[in-house]
Amino acid sequence: MSQARPTLLEFPCDFPLKVMGARHDEFAQTIAALVAEHAPDFDPAGIEMRPSAKGNYLSLTCTIRATSQQQLDGLYRALVAHPMVKIVL
Repeated sequence: MSQARPTLLEFPCDFPLKVMGARHDEFAQTIAALVAEHAPDFDPAGIEMRPSAKGNYLSLTCTIRATSQQQLDGLYRALVAHPMVKIVL
């Protein structure tokens, strides 16, 4: 029997996800496509990108309009499972 986890979020809400990975030409495009699979109204034009101090890594902040905890959980699992992703916050 599964119980819903309590959450402090009220849905729908804007939810920023920070995704970090090695700097790669396809990283931002790949992550934007993955996020869009879970949040169809996601606009990749709003992604904030920051390279690391030495330029080896790239941090992307993707803000989605979250509709449920299940949506966020599924997106988080997909991101952490992707081979290009190092950290998801």
